[in-house]
Amino acid sequence: VQLQASGGGLVQAGGSLRLSCAASGRRFSSYYIGWFRQAPGKEREFVAAVSWGGGTTSYADSVKGRFTVSRDNAKNTAYLQMNSLKPEDTAVYYCAGKLMAVDEYDYWGPGTQVTVSS
Repeated sequence: VQLQASGGGLVQAGGSLRLSCAASGRRFSSYYIGWFRQAPGKEREFVAAVSWGGGTTSYADSVKGRFTVSRDNAKNTAYLQMNSLKPEDTAVYYCAGKLMAVDEYDYWGPGTQVTVSS
């Protein structure tokens, strides 16, 4: 599967953005989708994940209550709705896929830059 994140941009603190992760290739619904981010000078970190049918989600503590992950398998797309953005959310955001929940993420797409100004 090929994954492509989009929807990043520049937003003021308190604002919102919705990122999309478009998939092509193999059956999208077979993949557990995760969102990660990497800020300058920092390690890549987990943000959120959504199970194959969308029924199970998980979040990093730092985004819980502000971000919502979802997917539309009919559109081969996953989403990350980001509300109440903070300057510390500034990073390159990536989506990734894996077949089994216990696996490492094997499929990565290019990221999209999110910049939150104070």
